[in-house]
Amino acid sequence: MTTRHRYTALLLGLSFGAAAHPAFADDGNLQASLEELRHVVGEWATTTEEIDPDGNITRTLQGTYRFDWVIPDRVLSGRSDVPELGRASAILFYVSETKDAIEMVSVAADGRLWVMTGELGGNTRYTEPYPTGDGGTGQLRFTRYNVSDDSFESKMEYSSDGGNTWTEGNHQVFRRIR
Repeated sequence: MTTRHRYTALLLGLSFGAAAHPAFADDGNLQASLEELRHVVGEWATTTEEIDPDGNITRTLQGTYRFDWVIPDRVLSGRSDVPELGRASAILFYVSETKDAIEMVSVAADGRLWVMTGELGGNTRYTEPYPTGDGGTGQLRFTRYNVSDDSFESKMEYSSDGGNTWTEGNHQVFRRIR
């Protein structure tokens, strides 16, 4: 393991020891999450529909996502760009052996770090609860679905009541560019 990879592993709190890999590879849920990582490697064109609380599409944006391996079968680095908004985000997408989870971390120019965590083998990830402007508790939920070789969809939902109810905030369609 190179110094750069060791540093990345330490930052993510992951263990990539040779002894851990074979036992880890026998888990069907792990294999499903590794297939998800393998599937998203490459470049994707995205169409994002922003949705208001009444379910109406308020804006449609075009963008791209790109994912490349940092550590094969464990960690992807990525970038999201939405040219119309002049917005870019840096992404890490990885399998956490110690948490028995798949996670995605995203940070944009505003410096806000979002960590989305889901069960291995699952298609839904959640952010940690966060305080809302009105003194409540918010949380985001992301679900991936309609997966094929060259496309998939994702929806982001939000809750402002501690996860009791969820409202769709956006819908994304990903189409493989390469």
